[in-house]
Amino acid sequence: MQDILINWSPQETRVAVVENGAVQELHLERTLERGLVGNIYAGRVSRVLPGMQSAFVDIGLERAAFLHVADVHVAGRENHAAGGVPQTPIERLVFEGQTLTVQVIKDPIGTKGARLSTQISIAGRLLVFLPQDDHIGISQKIGSHELREQLRARMNQLVLAADGSTPPGGFILRTNAEDASDAELGEDIAYLRKTWATVRERSFKAPPGSLLHQDLSLVERVLRDLSNEATHSVRIDSRQQYEALVAFGDIFTPRTVHKLAHYQGERPIFDLFNIDEEIARALARRVDLKSGGYLIVDQTEALTTIDVNTGGYVGARNFDDTIFKTNLEAAQAIARQLRLRNLGGIIIIDFIDMTREDHQHAVLAELRKQLGRDRVKVTISGFTHLGLVEMTRKRTRESLAHMLCEPCPTCQGRGQVKTARSVCYDILREILREARQFNPKEIRIVAAPSVIEMLLDEESPHLAGLSEFIGKPISLQAEATGSPEQYDIVLM
Repeated sequence: MQDILINWSPQETRVAVVENGAVQELHLERTLERGLVGNIYAGRVSRVLPGMQSAFVDIGLERAAFLHVADVHVAGRENHAAGGVPQTPIERLVFEGQTLTVQVIKDPIGTKGARLSTQISIAGRLLVFLPQDDHIGISQKIGSHELREQLRARMNQLVLAADGSTPPGGFILRTNAEDASDAELGEDIAYLRKTWATVRERSFKAPPGSLLHQDLSLVERVLRDLSNEATHSVRIDSRQQYEALVAFGDIFTPRTVHKLAHYQGERPIFDLFNIDEEIARALARRVDLKSGGYLIVDQTEALTTIDVNTGGYVGARNFDDTIFKTNLEAAQAIARQLRLRNLGGIIIIDFIDMTREDHQHAVLAELRKQLGRDRVKVTISGFTHLGLVEMTRKRTRESLAHMLCEPCPTCQGRGQVKTARSVCYDILREILREARQFNPKEIRIVAAPSVIEMLLDEESPHLAGLSEFIGKPISLQAEATGSPEQYDIVLM
């Protein structure tokens, strides 16, 4: 059974998914960082530019948004250009003063306004609803051709109305719908149709520049995406958000609304399961295992590597058993860390080398079993000839570290800085270069205290020798601010 805890504040929403007393997933959304992509507006065309085959549309933002002819929906299709020439020019599709229902497909950047499309799509947990189309699409990432056709046949039955007719609107099955039941797909169909009905109703009444639909907030996505049959309770610490969530659930997710509860305890809700401590641990490079072993997690742009070490674990009867027990525990911890940190893309796991094949199979089976609980699509390739496990995990959002942290300004994300001695030698070489080009009266070194101290102590003979060689006095000044690698050579 799982419990979902929601910590809400005006600036930030944090959600923790707890299973058997342990935090398995963390989700974070900040109010100022929510984009506009997916939002649907009632817009008014302010200018049509035939030369650019574009139009500017006022959707109530600071700057007018941009609609290109290729993003204008025409009779069941987008108006894609053929050989650079649109099939129908924009001046024949829209006119100044026209009211359009538009969707943001790219956030405004700098001085550029948002980019729009008149092809509306509304995303659900398993499906994407296309109200202007009538076909059933299947993600190409889903299994085989036979499986896609089976899913298409199931969807054709599920979209039928009670009288056997087919209501307007098409659907695309997302990758995570591959293993969904008919009941889950049916719930998503009902949710998406209700959402579109609400958008249409608002579009008839709202003036141009009005927001008709905003992509769900994290609080609402908890009910739509995270809550399931295994969820025992969804507790939220805000009375206002609790009431809003109940109203949302009554309309769109009636099967889960009874699990909602307003948390009124004196302790902060995240203190119940020490979740802030879990967040701190999820940002650390080292993860300690109960047995004494540990993991080292390194995240790069291209991939994530996880190294398993025995540490101080010597509890088993022989070395092979020690390695096997450590790797089994590591498999469980790795599956949890992937969810907790939301690590995606290519993942390489370096388990401790095992000589016995049955141990390898058991560790791999345990890893697959633990990852079977992951709601994100995971593919495991097994052990390579180098003894590494290669796997992929679909990227659904930024990892926890990328959301909460930024590269260190001191080391620029390298994780290490030059030694004071290395900086000293950089400075001595720089002084020699400057002295050959210029003829100052004096040279002053401004550097970190540790560097100045070394120049005054261990490197003082080299500094004195350089001063004598160039024939110029060299003075020193310690500067506490900035990086240990930063220094200035001042010519006086």
